[in-house]
Amino acid sequence: MMQGQLIISLSLSLFLIVITLLISLGILVNIVIALQQQEFRRDDFPADFVFGSGSSAYQVEGAAFEDGRTPSIWDTFAHSGRSHGATGDVACDSYHKYKEDVQLMVDTGLEAYRFSISWSRLIPSNVLLPLSWIQPHVTLFHEDLPQILEDEYGGWLNRKAVKDFVAYADACFREFGDRVLYWTTFNEANIFALGGYDIATTPPGRCSSPFGLNCTKGNSTTEPYIVGHNLLLAHASAAKLYWKKYKAAQHGVIGINLFAFWFIPYTNSMEDKVATQRANDFYVGWMLNPLVFGDYPDIVKKNAGTRIPVFTRLESKQVKGSFDFLGVNHYNTLHIKDKSSSLEMETRDFIADMGAEIIFIQDDTPPDEFPIIPSGLHKLLGYFKHVYNNPPIYIHENGQRTKRNGTLDDVPRVKYLHGFIGSLLDAIRNGSNTRGYFVWSFLDMFELLGGYELAYGLYYVDLDDEDLTRYPKLSSRWYSNFLKGGNVSQQEVIQVANHTTSCSSQLPHFSQ
Repeated sequence: MMQGQLIISLSLSLFLIVITLLISLGILVNIVIALQQQEFRRDDFPADFVFGSGSSAYQVEGAAFEDGRTPSIWDTFAHSGRSHGATGDVACDSYHKYKEDVQLMVDTGLEAYRFSISWSRLIPSNVLLPLSWIQPHVTLFHEDLPQILEDEYGGWLNRKAVKDFVAYADACFREFGDRVLYWTTFNEANIFALGGYDIATTPPGRCSSPFGLNCTKGNSTTEPYIVGHNLLLAHASAAKLYWKKYKAAQHGVIGINLFAFWFIPYTNSMEDKVATQRANDFYVGWMLNPLVFGDYPDIVKKNAGTRIPVFTRLESKQVKGSFDFLGVNHYNTLHIKDKSSSLEMETRDFIADMGAEIIFIQDDTPPDEFPIIPSGLHKLLGYFKHVYNNPPIYIHENGQRTKRNGTLDDVPRVKYLHGFIGSLLDAIRNGSNTRGYFVWSFLDMFELLGGYELAYGLYYVDLDDEDLTRYPKLSSRWYSNFLKGGNVSQQEVIQVANHTTSCSSQLPHFSQ
């Protein structure tokens, strides 16, 4: 016993001597600070990893009635007053100010820029042309089906849309494939089907009572499933076309984008845990299971019954594996509470079929901002790794929402980006096959759910100035420093926050 105590005493003495030596040399202090600060830099990521930012055509271009552009379902949706009375008719006027915006991208140090082509314009904005030094990532469909196709045959409710989309994609591949190597067919395919055809929060705003908001047309019980099915078939058909006709010469890749929360059980009860998996199967598995395994999740088929289309053997074969990468839009983590009682309802929509209640916990976060929970991204990427065979992933959208105002000191956005990029690095080190990250968004622009009242941008756009002048925010300088090789740490974020509290940077006037 005495011998054991002596060994412990000697071990502790040796430990204290080593600690004292390390502290005197400053080594231990640096190690502790590094852990607390979550310090990282651009070079910590793989050499072929790409960082960028993004936008979409209707949200930044403007020029809604120029050069032959016709209305899209997003024009119609916005002009009906669904976005706080705002529209994208002018937006940031990037259609005319593209040279200025590209120069801002270069100055910021962006390695890639994600944007969409306006199907209603038939040609993309001129931003496609001068981006030879910035990697373009192009989305073919970002909520903006030409209104004429919606009027003619019901848009995505009709299989004719599949054929028309493939013809549109073919034209884009042919005309721009020499400059574009990264193609995404649909942005947030799952949310477009759910928001547009069940709860009416996105174009074309269809729903049926008692589901959705201000329902005037639609059928919430069936339409989301029909549209989701047609989107998958259209994506698979476009991918097949690209691989067969263009890939050998253009050497590009094609994928699809989904929106993904990270869900956690509201309590430790088995019911909430099962409901959380059910929510994952409905929100993500609804689209991703067919793409990876060739069919919808069993629970989705069981709960939706005859209201969800059935893949033929040929369709299943065509959809399965029809992507080179998966685009993911992720912003926050939500809680899930069991609501399997909704399955007893005679008439159900997609949400009722899920049998789960989504709970937002804001805590002390301002109502216009997202709570900063970077661990959600890490866990989400781990989920994709273990459940879906670790596909190549690009984080297409991730960013902090704030109230749009005249301050350039967007400390909450800096904190958010620092946390999520650090969490992304952890996920990559744990084996996630994530290959790129795009901050949403490059400019403050027209937002689907907030019009011009909410902002995500690295650059402020002054709407009260007829020139729509762009101003760099603190977040743009922070991101630029990171992209150009600078160290970033939590301590720097804290110091920035303390500095801006006492010395705030304001624009010449407040812009509503």
